[in-house]
Amino acid sequence: MTQGWLPSERELERRDVRRRQRARQALIAAVVTVVVFTLVGLAVVSSPGWPRVHETFFDGFHARQSFSAILDGFWVNVRLFLLCEPVILVLGLAVALARTARSPWLLPLRLVAVGYTDVFRGIPTILLVVLLAFGMPALRLQGVPNSALFWSGVALVLSYGAYVAEVFRAGIDSIHPSQVQSASALGLSRGQAMRFVVVPQAVRRVVPPLLNDFVSLQKDTALVAAAGVFDAVFAARDYGNFNFNYTPLVVVAGFFVLMTVPLARFCDWLQRRWMERERAGAI
Repeated sequence: MTQGWLPSERELERRDVRRRQRARQALIAAVVTVVVFTLVGLAVVSSPGWPRVHETFFDGFHARQSFSAILDGFWVNVRLFLLCEPVILVLGLAVALARTARSPWLLPLRLVAVGYTDVFRGIPTILLVVLLAFGMPALRLQGVPNSALFWSGVALVLSYGAYVAEVFRAGIDSIHPSQVQSASALGLSRGQAMRFVVVPQAVRRVVPPLLNDFVSLQKDTALVAAAGVFDAVFAARDYGNFNFNYTPLVVVAGFFVLMTVPLARFCDWLQRRWMERERAGAI
């Protein structure tokens, strides 16, 4: 019976040294972090204006009083995000495919796609929300919703659709041309090659940046307050203007942090996983 490999004494010593080094580095990092944040906290609370800031922005009474209205408004932001996200994905992919089309018959469509991305990436999102939320209902179009919430959602879709289209286009352009040539050698048309070969690979590559865009979209749903939509920000601002206290704005900030941080950490995990797969494939 053969005995399995056992580490030598020297290897055991190396492992012990590395373990002690990691423990020491972790201890130093923890101590430095605690000291730095403690000093920052002491500097803030000992400043001359801290009592006034605490009363204006961190008042527990006003936080409790405004919590219910902010929670009701926050569900508007959540629903708006969940409705806009799939539409943005479809619009962005369609525009990206139009921009990468090579057929001369599709030149007008390609020009429209280029113009769309250039225009809507150039207009600030908050300005687009205000223009559509107030301008479109004023046209009194028949059969078209006049809700400010609807047109605010359309503005978010148009704005983020342009950014997502460029993300998709970057993913499509990152696929090596040999993939299309190989698909052509197998008898696939260019459309079939894009559908079955290029787009699936491109989508997998751009998932992390897409998720980062949607983290931004979660926050930018607050821009609908500029159009008078009663969301979380509008509720906080309304309470603050009536009671001359801005604690509700801090409460709203906490809601958005709780919503965006988990998705941000998921983006980081997904990015690390993708990089590990890329390194494994390169070996």
